[in-house]
Amino acid sequence: MFPIIEYIKDKKVLILGFGREGKSTYSYIRKHLPDKKLTIGDKNKPDIEDENTEVIFGENYLDCLGDFDIVFKSPGIAFLDDVTYPETTEITCQTDMFLRFCKPVVVGITGSKGKTTTSTLIYEMLKAGGLNTCLIGNIGIPVFEKADEDESLIAVIEMSSHQLEFTTASPHVAVLVNIYEEHLDHYKTGFKGYVEAKLNIAIHQKQDDYLIYNPGQDLTGIVDWEKVIKGNKKPVTFKDAENDAFVNELWKSTEHLKGEHNRQDIAYALTVARIFGVSDEAVMQAIKTFGGIEHRMEYVGVYNDITWYNDSIATIPTAVMGAVKAIGNVDTLLFGGLDRGIDYNDFIAFLNTCDINNLVGLPETGHMIIQTLKKLGCNKNMLCADDMVHAVKLCSEVTEKGKACLFSPAAASYNYYKNFEEKGKHYKSQVQLLTK
Repeated sequence: MFPIIEYIKDKKVLILGFGREGKSTYSYIRKHLPDKKLTIGDKNKPDIEDENTEVIFGENYLDCLGDFDIVFKSPGIAFLDDVTYPETTEITCQTDMFLRFCKPVVVGITGSKGKTTTSTLIYEMLKAGGLNTCLIGNIGIPVFEKADEDESLIAVIEMSSHQLEFTTASPHVAVLVNIYEEHLDHYKTGFKGYVEAKLNIAIHQKQDDYLIYNPGQDLTGIVDWEKVIKGNKKPVTFKDAENDAFVNELWKSTEHLKGEHNRQDIAYALTVARIFGVSDEAVMQAIKTFGGIEHRMEYVGVYNDITWYNDSIATIPTAVMGAVKAIGNVDTLLFGGLDRGIDYNDFIAFLNTCDINNLVGLPETGHMIIQTLKKLGCNKNMLCADDMVHAVKLCSEVTEKGKACLFSPAAASYNYYKNFEEKGKHYKSQVQLLTK
């Protein structure tokens, strides 16, 4: 009855990483196999009391991989050059197991930016169309929460590159919204490795499956879409979205989807909805009731006569530049975070010439970019903040009344925060301490 459990019941299992997904994997296995011997591996000691579970932790916790038949790897753990394991050890993850063994029809969505918005729009459209659906995956709900559902469920799954890296199956409907430089510190071969991980969303498709994608992505030397993908290819370009009258009607019917990138996200979602027979009336209903995505060009409020926006999900320059254009009236940009080796040259050129008057940089990329702009002779008001508390104070002091301050980091958050959500919430909490 439970094919994942059948597959692992006689295997020696390691749960690698004990965060949200690792705990979900443990709970799912324990639900069906309460007495099975399990091992949990994590850099930090897992907080668990179970006589049938061994824990391995510390700096060398990855050395144990060869001792197991199957390893459920959590998305946050990177396998670089110094991590080795024998061919007899199968590395998998929840996403891989769900795609291989579970009954629900899967719509998978990935991309560097826009996957959360697109995933949510698809879910809302399918739901408005009266279909049995759920929204799970990288959006915050581990897929094993729905592993025992039947084929009547359409599982809309947001998939990160880390979740796709070790998948050996692809969803019935795959949506690849875009690919830009990101997470380069995670892959041995840099951008090529990142792209190859993303392409797992479609590489194992059959002829009756669907791939919805932007053919304008420059992936020369990495992928030939026509030769590699077997599913029905449905290209959606920026021009397609711009010229589609219904897409434009949807785009203009809500304040929560500003920017041309969101218009294309609507076009992706509409393409999926039509595959499943959702009416245009239901699609319009879904768009009109769409409440936006937390941390994505999120309106925080007006404080000190300044309009504040939280865009902490924007961890690459392209997303920041799109947000600046979409919001308009941005007088101050707050940015910066962990340096992952991303090329910032185009972003620096944009900051040097755009209409934004104040640039406030957070450690470490924010400081680096401001120092580079100073060397270029940039005459904007540029300030380096010590931390988020200091940054919000500076932004409040320099932003012109009646204009906007946008927090959009163009970098990862892991140098000071657990994730972009924690960073965005801290930003909002500091803003909300200001005078309304």
